[in-house]
Formats: sequence, C-alpha cells, structure tokens
Amino acid sequence: MILDQVINQRIKEKKAKLDNLRPLSSTLVARLREQIIVDWTYNSNAIEGTKLSLKETELVIEQGLTIKGVPIKDHLEAINHKEAILFLEELVETKKFKINTLLIRQIHQLVLNKIDKDNAGKYRMVQVKITGANYNLPYPAQIPVEMKRFENWLSNKKNQQDIIDYASLAHFKLVNIHPFVDGNGRTARLLMNLILINSGYPPTIILKIERAKYYETLRLANKKEFKPFVDFIGRCIERSLTWYLDAVLPENKKRYQDKWIILSQIAGKTPYSQEYLSLLARRGKIEAVKKGRNWYSSFESVNKYLKEK
Repeated sequence: MILDQVINQRIKEKKAKLDNLRPLSSTLVARLREQIIVDWTYNSNAIEGTKLSLKETELVIEQGLTIKGVPIKDHLEAINHKEAILFLEELVETKKFKINTLLIRQIHQLVLNKIDKDNAGKYRMVQVKITGANYNLPYPAQIPVEMKRFENWLSNKKNQQDIIDYASLAHFKLVNIHPFVDGNGRTARLLMNLILINSGYPPTIILKIERAKYYETLRLANKKEFKPFVDFIGRCIERSLTWYLDAVLPENKKRYQDKWIILSQIAGKTPYSQEYLSLLARRGKIEAVKKGRNWYSSFESVNKYLKEK
C-alpha cells in the first residue's frame, strides 16, 4: 500500500460510519447529490481555467442560464461535466460496465461534446506539451499501445486490492499518457471517481484552491514519487467523507468532540500553535477539512494525535 497508514485508517473508520448509516433518506441523498454535482463541476473545470464562478456554474447547469461575458465554451464545459457525472451514476447503478479504453473514450466524448467534435472521444493525432512539464508525452503513434497497457493494468486484480491506491494511480496514469488533445484532467478525475463511487465512496472533489498542490504532486508522480500524489488524493477522499458524514449525521448524534472547529480556537486548548496545527492538517497528521482559506478540525482528532505522540 502506498497511502499513508494514518490517513488510510481514518478513511476506513469514516467509510464504516457512513455504511452503518445506510440506507440514507432519499430526500437527503437527492439534496446532497445536487450540491455535489455543482461543487464537483465547478472545481474540476476551475482547475482547467473556467471563468464561471461557483454560483454561475449552478445557474448554468441547474437553470440553463447564460452568463453575460463568459465564453460559450465555459458554459458547455459545465453542462458536459454534469452529463458525464450522470453517465457515471447510471453505470454504477446498473453495474453493467467494464473500465476499459472504450469507456474512457466515452467519458471523454461527453467532456468535449459540442466543443470539439473532431477530437471528442478520439486519441490525439498531434504531439502536445504540458506547460511547465519537464518530460515528453507519448507520441500520437504510441498512444493506442500505451492505452492498451493502461487497460491491462486497470483489469489486473492485484492493482485493485487497495482501492485508494488504485483510483489515485488510475488518475495519474491517464493524465500521464495524455491521450487526448484536451480534457485529460477532467476525464482522469471522472475515471477516479467512477472507481471510488462504485466502491461506495461519495464523489471526491479536488478543490480549485488546491490546484498548485495537485499539479506539484502529479509532477512528483511522473518522477516515480507516487506517495505525495496518493496521499494528496487520500486526504481529498477523507475530506469528502467528512463532508458527507457531517451532512447525513443527525445533529443529536454529533458529539461536541466531533464537531468541526476552526484551528485558532482549538490551539488555545492544546500545547500547539495554530500554525503548527495547520502544518499537521496539511500533512494529514490530524483529521481536518479546509473551508475557504481556514482549516477546521475537532478536539477528538487533535487529542488522538496527542495520545499517539
């Protein structure tokens, strides 16, 4: 296993809590689903440079509005991403799918639908370079072979044993092959979430504000340093589980120790400063979530770290 054992244990505990709460209220699930689709679509497209805000993304995909001054391409990217999510949901619901190169191209076709009909769902026929990257991408003639190798890797049961490692590396490998002219990142994040959702996890959202960290860990993974990227994705998965649990757990069942409190308030009742707690949060040493620019944790999480120390 590549994922940090501490993060992995916390994820297991949260996943078990969520599973014990199932079946969830259909009304609650529907409300959370709407919110997640908007957040997921906004952040995934924002990482790629969309001009739409979170609220504008909601207006576009929920009400079909056109935002003045925003390119039509950005509108289509939002609409397409939602359609791709609905496609994943249908796959998971029916359970009749196999993750292979054909399915990946189907996802990509939805991502670029009505934006680039000549390249949607098709491997690139030109050589491209990622801005700032210090490595060469496969040549167009190599892509079918590389994608077939990737398909074989995906179907290998040994690689599927640790689901978070598997989903994270599937994400990285697709980005690293970069088989399409555009839409590789969005397709890779959708593929990762298909794997996770099919295993009972809520969708994992990589936030726009984490863009620099995301790209840095991808760069390290390209140098065969996979742990920073897998740990980064693990923390994103943990955060999504935290958000989901916080939304579905009745207030009367939440203990004070479990409630999310800004780190500055927790620091006053621990031996550590707010800055040190923030460092622990960024490194995944304490369970924490980031809301806006502020880190939140719980007294139970910090006390657990103190006991382990």
